[in-house]
Amino acid sequence: MTRTACQKKESRAMQHLQAVDPILGAVIEKITLEKRKPRTNYFQSLVEEIISQQLSGRVTDVITERFIGLFDNAPFPTPDSILARSDEELRKAGLSYQKISYIKNVSRAVSAGELDFKKFPALTDEEIIASLTQIKGIGRWTAEMFLMFTLGREDIFSYGDLGLKNAMQRIYGFRKHPSKKTAERISKKWHPHRTLAYRYLWASIKPSPD
Repeated sequence: MTRTACQKKESRAMQHLQAVDPILGAVIEKITLEKRKPRTNYFQSLVEEIISQQLSGRVTDVITERFIGLFDNAPFPTPDSILARSDEELRKAGLSYQKISYIKNVSRAVSAGELDFKKFPALTDEEIIASLTQIKGIGRWTAEMFLMFTLGREDIFSYGDLGLKNAMQRIYGFRKHPSKKTAERISKKWHPHRTLAYRYLWASIKPSPD
């Protein structure tokens, strides 16, 4: 798909969201989303998602840079190169032992062929989530972020994301975070463009996670 075609597609999706949800539509009017850069290294994306868990964006960037630097500044280490390093060596990047174990779990799964990214285009969202969450260290939230921002799946709604709940509470005037039932009821209007709605909600409270 050409860049122009992508822009037209996103424009139609934005118009759909504005038509079905005036409250979200008012938010959309005030925000210009940053252009997303396509992710092609799926292994790298998963490792970076693990590194980012429970960390701010700035801290994540620092640790990720240190992590890559442990491997002679290669673009990104391979699963086998990570498995060849001791936990103590990887700790030098600032990673916890728990996250090191999670990263090595993903590395083993990819190295052994248990996690085959080539099959993902033919799989449904739930099939991909099931495949990823079999690996210790990858929960549903991480899998959903992978679907949104790496695979570019267009209709993902991640109730487990704190940023999403904070944004919905503020925008829709709830006194506290909406329940899952309430959030899903609102999000049904956005189908089949829930990922785009999520991006606008996220951008309304902080810089985009893209």
